[in-house]
Amino acid sequence: MNKIFMRTFVLFVLFLAYSCNAPGGNENTVILMKTTLGDIKIMLYDDTPIHRDNFIKLVNSGFYEGISFHRIINAFMIQAGDPLARTIPIVKTADSLNTYTIPSEFNRLHFHKKGALAAAREGNDVNPDMRSSGTHFYIVQGRVFSEEELLLAENSINSNIKQAVFNQKVRHIADSARFSGTLLSDAEIQEKASEKMFQYLTTIENYSIPEDQRTVYKTIGGVPRLDETYTVFGEVTEGLDVVDKIAAVPTNNGDKPLNDIKILKIKILNK
Repeated sequence: MNKIFMRTFVLFVLFLAYSCNAPGGNENTVILMKTTLGDIKIMLYDDTPIHRDNFIKLVNSGFYEGISFHRIINAFMIQAGDPLARTIPIVKTADSLNTYTIPSEFNRLHFHKKGALAAAREGNDVNPDMRSSGTHFYIVQGRVFSEEELLLAENSINSNIKQAVFNQKVRHIADSARFSGTLLSDAEIQEKASEKMFQYLTTIENYSIPEDQRTVYKTIGGVPRLDETYTVFGEVTEGLDVVDKIAAVPTNNGDKPLNDIKILKIKILNK
C-alpha cells in the first residue's frame, strides 16, 4: 500500500514539474517592443499557437529590429513587418506582403478591440484561405462605434465571410477538376461553386457581434469589420498611449509616415 502511494506521489510530482516547465505553460508570452516614440508591452495569446510561435521566432532572430511602421492610418491601425521598411525613406513597394504565409487561427474570443495585435494578409481574391502574412502585423487603434455602426460592421463581416467561402469553393472545384483531368470552363466552375454556396448558406446563420464585444466597441473602440477574417493573436497590455502617438504622425497619400517611426528592439520578458 505504501509503495503504491509513494509511486503515485512521485508521478504526481513529476507531472507538476513538467506542467510548470512545459512550453507555453499557464502564462502567456509577454514581449516589450521599444519604438522611437516609446515602449509597447504586448501579450501573445497561447490559443493562437501558430502565430505566437512564429512571432517569437521572428523576435528571437532579431527580424523586427530596425524595421519601420510603414503603414499608419489614424483611427484605424499601425502596421509593420515588411523587411523593405528598413530603408530610409521607406520605399514605395513596402507593404508588398510578399513574405511567407501561415494558416489563419480565427478565435471568436479574440476581436479587433483597441490594442489588438493581428496579422496582415493579402485579400480574399488571391488568398481565399485567408492565410496570414508571416511577418506583417498591425496594432489596432480604431475608434468608438455606435450601435448603428456596429450593425453595418456586422453586414460587412458577413459579406467578407461569404465572399471568402465562395472563393474557397471556386478554388477547390478548379483544383479538383485539374487533378482529375476534367476540363471545366470558368463559367462551369462558377456555376458549381454557386450551387455549393447555396447549400452552405442554407446551413449557417449570419455572424453577430457578441454583446460583451459590442460594449467594448462602444466604449473603448476598435475596428469591428475586420473580425472573423483577420487573425488576432495578442493585445497591448501597456503603451496604448504610444500606439496613439504613432497613429497620429503625419503620413503621405500612401499612408506612409513622413517621419520614420522605427522598432528599435523587441525582447521577450517572461520566456
